Amino acid sequence: MTEHLVRLGVIGHGTVGAAFVRLVKLQSDTIAARSGVRLEVARVAVRNTAAHSGSVASDVMTTDAEFVVNDPTVDLVVELMGGVELPRKLILAALKNGKPVVTANKALLAHHGAELFAAADDAGIDLLFEAAVCGGIPLIRPLRESLRGEPIKRILGIVNGTTNYILTKMSEEGQSYADALAGAQALGYAEADPTADVEGLDAAAKVSIIASIAFGCNVVASDVFSEGISKISPADIAIARRLGYAVKLLAIAEHDKAQDEISVRVHPAMVPMHHPLASVRDSFNAVVVDGEASGSLMFYGRGAGGDPTASSVLGDVIDASINLNKGAHATLGVLSAPRLKRMADTSCEYLIPLEVADKPGVLHSVTGVFARNNVSIRAAEQDGIGNGARLVFLTHNANEAAVQTCLAELKTLDVVMHVGALLRVIAD
Repeated sequence: MTEHLVRLGVIGHGTVGAAFVRLVKLQSDTIAARSGVRLEVARVAVRNTAAHSGSVASDVMTTDAEFVVNDPTVDLVVELMGGVELPRKLILAALKNGKPVVTANKALLAHHGAELFAAADDAGIDLLFEAAVCGGIPLIRPLRESLRGEPIKRILGIVNGTTNYILTKMSEEGQSYADALAGAQALGYAEADPTADVEGLDAAAKVSIIASIAFGCNVVASDVFSEGISKISPADIAIARRLGYAVKLLAIAEHDKAQDEISVRVHPAMVPMHHPLASVRDSFNAVVVDGEASGSLMFYGRGAGGDPTASSVLGDVIDASINLNKGAHATLGVLSAPRLKRMADTSCEYLIPLEVADKPGVLHSVTGVFARNNVSIRAAEQDGIGNGARLVFLTHNANEAAVQTCLAELKTLDVVMHVGALLRVIAD
């Protein structure tokens, strides 16, 4: 087999970038033997050359990322620096120069994916991004290739390992949200400012990319309804468990075939214990794809980390290198404008916990609010707590807007001391 040399320009040498460079060196001979492509790291752009002097040869390093994308000796660009605006400019320049690009930048694709995909198609070269969603889990390629002709009904995913770790600790050990978050930060799962993870913003960026590929339309991060886990308590989780559910932060992309609308959202949800997502623990990720012909498919594994993510990057680099030598490229086609269903128009069952005064007439006052807003109660339970009581309601299928109006009215009642975290129930 004739070997074709492909020289790589790597932008970024952090956790993922360093792992990728190591993996290329380790696997170079095997890759060449199996694919006919000999990969060589020709340039590595870093912020500070002194910080990387022990791991990257001095003649390979540069602090000028623009030099990498314009260097005629670089055949393919690997963008692993993070951020949005600068990577966008660099990737567009690389594509204009005829260089395929592999990126793991979810934030960039969630905001500017359609523009970059179109630029790659116009140039007739690859823009691949398997590692942008769920790290080392092969998900993007199956969606864009194996399932390309499959009518996708719904995608449910645990796509943020930090929040899944926190919820696991709260569920299995009864830890408070604050203690579980502190543990996640100590292990390096959560940043010092964990907002993007715990408020669902990271998951929203990922599910916008997933929805764009699954449904062939341009969904951006701002289209996604997102609600995080910071209001969830161990008591909420215990109630859900008693009713036969696990609490997970889910990314959901769903096609309403009757209305031809797409719902894309991130929020805590009650998942039936028999559902495969209910058993996904700690920092692992998992995604279930429901297709009309294929049925349910589940993708599970490490959703982050240097080595798993670098493995996905390397897979894309090999594919792009082979396509470069063949003069071919992968394409998503034209992404249409999405018909988005408003969150207010969605419907499901809901768990609504309340802390109320323990005196006559309270239940009548509370249930009257549900009735006035056309929210039907499927089940209810009551526990005493100090001088008050905890009421927990499980509704029948109800409209989101009606439930939100119901909650707002409940908060105005003198007998209601606290409205707990609203949990939506995921149907099988």
